[in-house]
Amino acid sequence: MLLYAADALAAAFVVPHPEDYRALHATLVQDLYGELIYQYALLSAAVPDFVPRIDETLVRTTADLRAAVAAEQRAWAEFHDGTMAAGLLDTEYATRKVYRAGGFTLSRFVPAFRPREENHIGEVITAADGRIAYLKTFRLSETQIRRGHLLERLAAHDWHLGRTAEEFGLDEREFASRVRSAGFGSLLRKG
Repeated sequence: MLLYAADALAAAFVVPHPEDYRALHATLVQDLYGELIYQYALLSAAVPDFVPRIDETLVRTTADLRAAVAAEQRAWAEFHDGTMAAGLLDTEYATRKVYRAGGFTLSRFVPAFRPREENHIGEVITAADGRIAYLKTFRLSETQIRRGHLLERLAAHDWHLGRTAEEFGLDEREFASRVRSAGFGSLLRKG
């Protein structure tokens, strides 16, 4: 299942059977999509309905109608995967295996935390044969992306404040202020 807030992909959710989905449906309802919904309510116009358009002058037989419907389905699938879900599908992720049980592996993945782009995090359980037994993604807000980017750059510089500040074009004091304002002041040494 793909969950959209307006035309923004908020989450992807995969389970192997409809009964599994029914059991886990409440977890989707409880996820925090409020910021995304709020942002789109303020900044976006209404999203138009998708209405397939079939040129009736080209439909003479049932076979023509089937062909026209199939062409619309292909066009929608191409649009969806290439535009609507591109931020999830066309991204490279850093994946970490976190747990194994029997023939199943739980992995978590994070994006490169690129500000002003669509970024998703998630987890997946795969069977030994590679089959997905569970997948859940979550679209990050711009604030979460900036915070993730900040932590990622600090980690890339071995948590050295001065070297990371240089990358951002800031002096160490300005960068420390940015770290504090992002809510990570407890990471800084006092003194």
